[in-house]
Amino acid sequence: MDQKVLVLNGDYTAITLCSVQKAFVLLYLEKAELIAKSEHGVLRTVSRAYPKPSIIRLQRYVRVPYKGIALSRHNVMKRDNFECQYCGSTKNLTLDHVMPRSRGGDSSWSNLLTACTRCNHAKGHHTPQEAGLTIRQQPKKPTLTGFLKLSAGTLDQNWHPYLQ
Repeated sequence: MDQKVLVLNGDYTAITLCSVQKAFVLLYLEKAELIAKSEHGVLRTVSRAYPKPSIIRLQRYVRVPYKGIALSRHNVMKRDNFECQYCGSTKNLTLDHVMPRSRGGDSSWSNLLTACTRCNHAKGHHTPQEAGLTIRQQPKKPTLTGFLKLSAGTLDQNWHPYLQ
């Protein structure tokens, strides 16, 4: 039951992921319709079996006022796949400012990346070029669909048309 379900808005745009339980409640209350079933089993009650949802669509269009991803420590590390962007280590991770704050760098998607404490300490208050470090992947703000792909872990084949 730890699978995720893709939730589409009334206009078929992807807006979020939810649990199978939440998706089933939305379907049962007729607030959503089933778009695609999961190949991984069914939901059973005492008297009935229901298809496990993979994609649901809300019956009504819901206005989503802000489609950005919140800038947080966890979201930056998730974007960077929980790896140091200098050496690839997955141990003792922290955040690093590409342009150090002491030199006017801000806390933004394009200036923060995941670094291990060893690389972060070696970089100090220098830029990566000054410290002789190369960045594996340039930091940038993730898109909503890209972030949904990261959050899902394994992607259901049915989701691909909606996460383009």
